Amino acid sequence: MRIEEIWFGEGIAMKLARVALLPLAGVYALGAGAYRGMYALGLKRPKKPHAKIVCIGNLTVGGSGKSPVTAFVAQTLMDAGFEVVLGCSGYGSPRSEAATLAPPGELDAATWGDEPAEFRELFPTLPIIVGRRRVLAAEICAGEYPNAVLLMDDGFQHLPLSKDVTIVLDDPSATPNRFPFPAGPFREVRALVKPNLFLPSEKFRIEYSTLDLPENLSQVNVLTAIGRPDLFLDSVSKAGVEIVERRVLPDHDPLSREELFACQNSLPWVVTAKDWVKLRKRKDISAVSIFVARRSATIQPHQDFVKWLTIKLQ
Repeated sequence: MRIEEIWFGEGIAMKLARVALLPLAGVYALGAGAYRGMYALGLKRPKKPHAKIVCIGNLTVGGSGKSPVTAFVAQTLMDAGFEVVLGCSGYGSPRSEAATLAPPGELDAATWGDEPAEFRELFPTLPIIVGRRRVLAAEICAGEYPNAVLLMDDGFQHLPLSKDVTIVLDDPSATPNRFPFPAGPFREVRALVKPNLFLPSEKFRIEYSTLDLPENLSQVNVLTAIGRPDLFLDSVSKAGVEIVERRVLPDHDPLSREELFACQNSLPWVVTAKDWVKLRKRKDISAVSIFVARRSATIQPHQDFVKWLTIKLQ
């Protein structure tokens, strides 16, 4: 059983499991609050090795739509004349332990992580620093690209690094379970955090594009390994496509098992861009009909957001 089934399941068993996990959630919330409190009281002080740092974060464990928002902010900054360097954790990859400036060219998801590989596909010439040691990543950026904006995909909970702008995605309608981990997906209590901007907010809203699927598709199989597969499956269904076979694997799964596409039908498979960067190296991929359902995001009103972000960075 996947933990997401407990968090978002509607059955009696899932609801009882959530209740049973509430004591542990309370302990977790106290620990997260104490950690944040040490920085709020000045008992610990964050470091600021780089001049301009923007962080796109969330309060939940995966699946909040950070990647398309990060891509939008990266393009917005470049259009406004800023030099941009992307910072990613590279979760689950060998490069995630420290921080490393990725080489130019296509990135292997198995080595660098699925999200860095996806960003390199979107922005082929943009420098990317991969690793969970965010202070070290900022030091690398300061040494190699001193005039750039370091745009971090995730890292809001990494308090040892001071950020100039923090944008936190928090959509109650997308995450009805508001319990802390492990009874729910929340990493910390919302009331204890104060970013520069919560999205959506009274000033700005996020608009996600519809899935980019061919109009002649009527039936498909779906394969995915993302944080909120239920939202992706729902989006495919809302696009008017019937899902015949559903293959949902844990977030960041390498998608390397041999019988991954074994199926009773010959329908095409729909995957996300994050899944595709891991699948494209498979030896059997040429024999499978694949559609990559890409999704983009914008923050509206756009010009107001550009003005707000520019002022913050100045």
